[in-house]
Amino acid sequence: MTVAAGIGYVLLALGPSLSLFVAVISKKPFLILTVLSSTLVWLISLIALSGVWRVFLPLKTTTWWPYAILILTSVGFQEGLRILFWRVYKRLEDILDSFAYRVSKPRLFLTDKMQIALAGGLGHGLAHAVFFCVSLLTPAFGPATFFVDKCSQLPFFLVSAIIALAFVTIHTFSMVIAFNGYAEGNKVDQYFVPTVHLVTGMLTLINLASGGCTVGIPLLYFMAILTLMHCGKMVWRRITENRSRQGNS
Repeated sequence: MTVAAGIGYVLLALGPSLSLFVAVISKKPFLILTVLSSTLVWLISLIALSGVWRVFLPLKTTTWWPYAILILTSVGFQEGLRILFWRVYKRLEDILDSFAYRVSKPRLFLTDKMQIALAGGLGHGLAHAVFFCVSLLTPAFGPATFFVDKCSQLPFFLVSAIIALAFVTIHTFSMVIAFNGYAEGNKVDQYFVPTVHLVTGMLTLINLASGGCTVGIPLLYFMAILTLMHCGKMVWRRITENRSRQGNS
């Protein structure tokens, strides 16, 4: 039964990502490479952050503020890396457009650019899930489960999988929002992504309180839904504007 539970936890954390990969990413080799490269970049960033913070861990304190500083510095580092990732992508986009012009092929369409951003975000989300969830699920395949005193209502592995799913969703679609914000110079989108990233990170601190998971997890999924709604609204606006320009031309 625990093997089935372990598989269930993995599918809960990564199942939607797998569906997205099969439905969208797997059809284009370039998107597969984007996912793999993005996952590697974000895993390296998380390993680097863990190496820096390993000097101070474990935090021998019952207060929350040292963890808040850890989250703040981690989010700041990753958001800076996101901008660097965008600049590398933009350079690659210019190269691809130049090559397409030389061989008389069409340049990248808006949907192509959004799919590349989606692949980059999926890589970010997968890296987060692997680092913070999947790496913890090995004992879930054993003969028993595990509970923690702060959240005795749910198994620890289930809580990890649920939180991982929320962060995968947020990271995946935040990248689409961020890339659009950088491309358009849209300050709302540019500030939305790091704000959501920081807020969701801070929400995980609620789990330090007794029974906090019953409050923190719904709030985390509220942020995930908010990210999805903002991304959907942005994509619809861009597609509508693009169709309008094509119709006028």
